[in-house]
Amino acid sequence: MRKNILYCSSVILALSGYATSANRPNVVLIVVDDLGWTDLSCYGSDLYQTPAIDRMAKEGVRFTNGYAACTVSSPTRAAIMTGKYPARLHCTDWIAGHKKPHAKLKVPDWTQFMSHDEYTLAEALADNGYTTLHVGKWHLGEGEKYWPENHGFSVNIGGWDVGAPQKKNGGNGYFPPYRNPRLSDGPEEEYLTERLTDEVLNLLEKHSKAGQPVFLNMWFYNVHTPLQAKKEKVEKYKKTTNPGAKHRNPVYAAMVEHVDNAVERILAKLVELKIDDNTLVIFTSDNGGLVGNFENNRQHVTSNFPLRSGKGDRYEGGVRVPFIVKLPGINKGRVDDTPVISTDIYPTILGFTGIRSSSLVDGTDLTSLLKKRIPLQRKAIYWHYPHYHLEGAVPYSAIRKGDWKLIYTYEDDQIELYNLKKDIAESQNLIKRNPEKAKELFNDLNNWKASVNAQMPVENPGFIPELEKKWSFELKQSAK
Repeated sequence: MRKNILYCSSVILALSGYATSANRPNVVLIVVDDLGWTDLSCYGSDLYQTPAIDRMAKEGVRFTNGYAACTVSSPTRAAIMTGKYPARLHCTDWIAGHKKPHAKLKVPDWTQFMSHDEYTLAEALADNGYTTLHVGKWHLGEGEKYWPENHGFSVNIGGWDVGAPQKKNGGNGYFPPYRNPRLSDGPEEEYLTERLTDEVLNLLEKHSKAGQPVFLNMWFYNVHTPLQAKKEKVEKYKKTTNPGAKHRNPVYAAMVEHVDNAVERILAKLVELKIDDNTLVIFTSDNGGLVGNFENNRQHVTSNFPLRSGKGDRYEGGVRVPFIVKLPGINKGRVDDTPVISTDIYPTILGFTGIRSSSLVDGTDLTSLLKKRIPLQRKAIYWHYPHYHLEGAVPYSAIRKGDWKLIYTYEDDQIELYNLKKDIAESQNLIKRNPEKAKELFNDLNNWKASVNAQMPVENPGFIPELEKKWSFELKQSAK
């Protein structure tokens, strides 16, 4: 048993409602990779078609202020699995991160894996009688010892080191060969998302009849690049794409529809197995939508408008995401504007399933908000990204408190203050008009960073401004 099993004594059966594991609800957690806040019809897309997810939203709770714990993938996934902020975990960038040896600041020596000292969501559920199943992306450490089966999952299909379908060493990305050690190749016309969904349906068929509750962790590779989809779907959107629309990439649109088709099949399977009325379903994304960096001649991918920027940046477009919860026994949906974040998933699932744990978490159990609409007592949520990213982020920290958001950028000691209720696009920096509010949030942010022992960037003795100006040139230099 690993070190984290020391937490086992702190996990006890809740006595209210779930006397045995067999009575506990099943849990389906769906995480889409790089799905932006407006990438669903129910969140305002003017191209992408998502009728199944829209239906789920109408039957559940759709949060309009849902957030990812980080602007990139791996830290958010670690936050979901532990309930802790990436800053506390020191897992603060995608694994293995961009290398910028000539940048103004030197990034900290961060943790490029999810530590086995953490008592994961899967381990907590497994210790309380759940069958734990992982299907899809993982991206939480290099080497098999960090894969899902060594973090509490009894089954792992498709989860390993990398964060995107492989288009190197003979791999074809979303079509076989996958070059994935946890997924065998199918016929050449097979599409990865459809294949993984087939695997999910087979697992539900098998394990839902075994007398134990099931935790299914379905983490799509869609809609991460490379942009690939089945031809017939792409052709469909080529015929309906409006050049002046917010969303106008037909391949990306097809990839979103592949996700919606998969969700439809999974929800239908729950109905077929007669377990839908005892299954909690959570749907979200790991970071904001990838816009595409035009200065480097990269293709347009999606738009997060009216949000500013996208994946890999410090603004709302990088961290605000769809967040939908479908609860057993509730078939009338509602829209909730409470700010919620990836770290909330861990305590919410444990709270909803009647499992109590004294493990330290930063997230908040949303069960009372979901069931009884009892407002959260949380004052603020936070981000800390002491790294650089190709899509625009420089080392920064941020806080959202009420309608206010403050961003602190380390390179130039810049503070930005926005009122998101009045200015969701973060277009007007209100720092000069509201110095007292800025001081309040800045102090709160600093106190939080100290409380989680956040790692800080430092002055870089290798800073060379001439090389820093050219990202592509710098990458070549750092690779030598």
